[in-house]
Amino acid sequence: MRGDEELQSGFVCLTTLEDVVPDDHPLRAIRAMVDAALLEMRPALDALYARRGRPSIAPEYLLRAQLAQILYAVPSERRLVEQIRYNLLLRWFVGLPMDEPVWHATTFTKNRDRLLNGEVAAAFFRAVRSQAEAHKLLSREHFSVDGTLLEAAASLKSLRPIEEGEGKEPPSASGGGRNPEVNWRGERRGNQTHRSRTDPEARLARKGAGKEARLCYAGHSLTENRNGLIVDCELTEASGTAEREAGLRLIARQRRRSGRARMSVGADKGYDTKDFVGGVRELRVTPHVARKKRASAIDGRTTRHAGYAVSQRRRKTVEEPFGWMKTVGGLRKLLHRGKAKAAAIFIFNAAAYNLVRLRSLMAEPAPS
Repeated sequence: MRGDEELQSGFVCLTTLEDVVPDDHPLRAIRAMVDAALLEMRPALDALYARRGRPSIAPEYLLRAQLAQILYAVPSERRLVEQIRYNLLLRWFVGLPMDEPVWHATTFTKNRDRLLNGEVAAAFFRAVRSQAEAHKLLSREHFSVDGTLLEAAASLKSLRPIEEGEGKEPPSASGGGRNPEVNWRGERRGNQTHRSRTDPEARLARKGAGKEARLCYAGHSLTENRNGLIVDCELTEASGTAEREAGLRLIARQRRRSGRARMSVGADKGYDTKDFVGGVRELRVTPHVARKKRASAIDGRTTRHAGYAVSQRRRKTVEEPFGWMKTVGGLRKLLHRGKAKAAAIFIFNAAAYNLVRLRSLMAEPAPS
């Protein structure tokens, strides 16, 4: 017997968001870790707001919403607000009650400088990392370092010679409108002579020989070799030496935090230079860097030990966070312009990756 659909204009449902989300949903474990991190950050968040005046949107809502956008690859903040409005799972994760309206998308823009900035992102990253330390999931001796290029939210058509004034079209531009045709054939462009009008802090860079140059930033991370968790990260302008310079800073900071007598760091052949290897040794860290075929700064004193081979196998895990950030976290092409905004979203992505990784690690049964 065929059943008839019930045409009902409205109904009253007596339930809560807690009842909607299954007990074994992966977001529950992540939400618990996020809440613990935000509780640790509460004094710092309180200091960002005045004691008197009209109450603002709770910063915890906005920070959880930022993470939800990364975890579910939501392409824009406007689409994120739309999904929080009708997606009960995301509304539960953000913590917004059913009877409260969702804020406007421009709220993220208005809070970018005060709340969704690099300092708050770094504090949140440290709070998540402290949870990994509390569960003894971080190696204190063996690490890997690497960098990646993040394409800026600017096109090559926005390049202008540095000596030209703002708003001038290049001599080879033709056609009107917002997207004119530009022919760069026969004209050399470089970071010394040109800047992007859209994002002046972005730099031309390419990943390897034969690859096309794009306007990019450089993201760097230091991961521990036991579980592949990110222990430190930063974003810089893209240059030929950015990876090695940032790598030394990341290693130095970890050296101060760890205080261990012995430490090693693995890296690919791009780090096999005298300045990087010498800098690592000055920090009293063993450089387990992959050797180049010619003019290598690594000799048999390092490669003869079994730990070198282990580091060469484990160092490849440093690539996994970059792949996750670009496929899931939306960093294949940045949505925000300027180094400060790009750095904040990069650090939030690193924290989100650690949260996903921690959920998996803590769900695994303990070895017998």
